Amino acid sequence: MSRKSAWAAGIFGGLLLLATIVLSLAVGVVDLTLGETLEVLFNRSSAEPTVEAVVWSIRLPRIIVAMLVGAALATVGTVMQAILRNPLAEPGITGVSAGAAVGAVAAIMLGATGSARWGIPLAAFAGAAAVSFLLLIILQTRRDLGTATIILVGVSFSALAGAIINMLIANAREDSLVRSALFWLAGDLELRTWDHVLLLIGPVVLGVTFLFTRTHALDALSLGESTAATSGINVTRERIVLLLVASLVTGAAVAVSGVISFVGLVVPHAIRIVVGASHARLLPLSAVGGALFLALADTVARGAFGSVIVQTGVVAALVGAPIFLFLLLKRQSS
Repeated sequence: MSRKSAWAAGIFGGLLLLATIVLSLAVGVVDLTLGETLEVLFNRSSAEPTVEAVVWSIRLPRIIVAMLVGAALATVGTVMQAILRNPLAEPGITGVSAGAAVGAVAAIMLGATGSARWGIPLAAFAGAAAVSFLLLIILQTRRDLGTATIILVGVSFSALAGAIINMLIANAREDSLVRSALFWLAGDLELRTWDHVLLLIGPVVLGVTFLFTRTHALDALSLGESTAATSGINVTRERIVLLLVASLVTGAAVAVSGVISFVGLVVPHAIRIVVGASHARLLPLSAVGGALFLALADTVARGAFGSVIVQTGVVAALVGAPIFLFLLLKRQSS
């Protein structure tokens, strides 16, 4: 695809994202018309207090969190697929998401669901950071590890984390704590506030921006380690830095949203079909696509099922799993 076509795809994706934001602000228990939504969005002082609170205090921060998480997971998925040379790689493959889940579930079991609104996200990020630095230590001490071994290390981390989570849930003091843990593990953006936006925006924006600067290295690594080395890339150092940054971005996203699957799998595959394998185009368009995908999934979760409670992560899986299966089968037949 030409640069002009890539720009056209980016502009089209951006316009779709803006339309999704307006739609998401209007949809919910309190339905708003397009005029009411635009009025309260651009002329906040003249809006009714109830409508102003719904848009600015409830829906807008939730939408921003959805976009940040979606952009983060899609970008990291693209990076993981390049450095591990595995089309099935995704943000949780290194075990970072599982580490975040351990931290969050432990915080829930300790009763951090009430007044400590920062308790669960911070505990989740601590778990993700612990796995990230453990992975860093392994990569630094065993520089000869191949991509397949790194994936198996992530599988081991995830299995260990799953065992710890099962133990924590089995020994929960109250059934309500179990429900809270399971709800978080399914991935949801309910009751996300501006505090969560502030917690998320720094690490995601900085991390994703750094990954955008490594497009040349990602192009080289996706062709193989020997090709990357002949291109002047320090393969070991580059892989360690990229994995660590990608893991920390994943940890920040998962800490706020819970475990949401398929965004980092489906979006990069779909974008790659449109724009090709050049990461200079693939990374930014994946970020836009991930933000759009998760914002739409959250809008559907809030507005399409009436009184039935459906988590954002469930909608992402219901949509993402069939799309990914289709893309995978199409890839195998081509």
